[in-house]
Amino acid sequence: MRETDRSGRPGLARPRPERGTPPAGVPVPRPRRALHPGAWWLWALALGTAATRTTNPLLLALLITVSGYVVAVRRPHTPWARSYGSFVKLAAAVLLLRLAFAVFLGSPIPGTHTLFTLPEVPLPDWAQGIRLGGRVTAEGLTFALYDALRLAALLICVGAANALASPSRLLKSLPGALYELGVAVVVALTFAPHLIADVRRLRAARRLRGRPDKGVRGLVQVGLPVLEGALERSVSLAAAMDARGYGRTAEVPTAVRRTTAALTLGGLLGVCAGTYGLLTAAAGSYGLPVLLAGLASALAGLRLGGRRSMRTRYRPDPWDARAWLVSASGAAVAALLILAGSLDPGSLDPGVVPLEPPTLPLWPAAAVLLGLLPAFVTPALEAARDPRKEPTP
Repeated sequence: MRETDRSGRPGLARPRPERGTPPAGVPVPRPRRALHPGAWWLWALALGTAATRTTNPLLLALLITVSGYVVAVRRPHTPWARSYGSFVKLAAAVLLLRLAFAVFLGSPIPGTHTLFTLPEVPLPDWAQGIRLGGRVTAEGLTFALYDALRLAALLICVGAANALASPSRLLKSLPGALYELGVAVVVALTFAPHLIADVRRLRAARRLRGRPDKGVRGLVQVGLPVLEGALERSVSLAAAMDARGYGRTAEVPTAVRRTTAALTLGGLLGVCAGTYGLLTAAAGSYGLPVLLAGLASALAGLRLGGRRSMRTRYRPDPWDARAWLVSASGAAVAALLILAGSLDPGSLDPGVVPLEPPTLPLWPAAAVLLGLLPAFVTPALEAARDPRKEPTP
């Protein structure tokens, strides 16, 4: 069909722009680049380190709230990001299990406030120090609650990193020496979200068909298809890795291999010894120097070990100013809580004998709030558009 231009002469019809595209001459905005996945992991591990330095339930609850808020506002719309709820459920299960152990197996903390008394089962002489049942005190339950809440906060922080950082992009950012190990870890991390999604899909399908999805029968009927899908996924993954030449290594001199092994092994031993020195008061003088020397040796070993890798990176993720801010915010939380533990240990570790209510220390709580910085300096990822919800002309 011919159209006429402004002068009335016939001409070819101009193609109409597609719906949703900007008009000619208007610059198209670039898509927002997501944050480097390593920054999310450093931020979350720093919050987890801060959680291990305190048993104050108010500070631990504040750490959980901070990590949960950042996940709520910056979690991408991807299937693997839904695993945060599973980590929260796992933390709740750990909390309840620790309290159950304290009730039925007793607690090493003596107490005077008896809540109730269970029938005690007599044990033989070789089981001294272990009891089943007996007196349950408020001090023992409080100590178990504080200890379990610390582990629950650590699990939730790891879940936040798993929900915010893309496993595939994190694998792409690893050094060459850790590529094989990173592939195994990424496959393990991505297996759980796919498994949860398969269970939900199969349970919903059974409910729609009017079949039971709970109990032993429902578990068997759902578990077998999930296991079959996991096996098919593993076979497909193995075939894809084989087709892409996974496992190829370059030839390096023998001296380089030996130097790499010595630096890496010595660095790991130094990191373990330095971490032990930092965690114990008796060896606190040499802990930090040994840890730094171990990290330097391990990094040098990883640098040399990367020569054996024959892979290249396509469009690597840049470590920009936002990544530095996110990592620094988590490191500041961990460093300030470690400093608070050395200056005022009573505020971070409230006593249970005698039983007293915990108090919220002001400046450690303000330090924890620094972990909210990623919620304001990182871009909000847009939700995926559903073509079925597009307006019709």
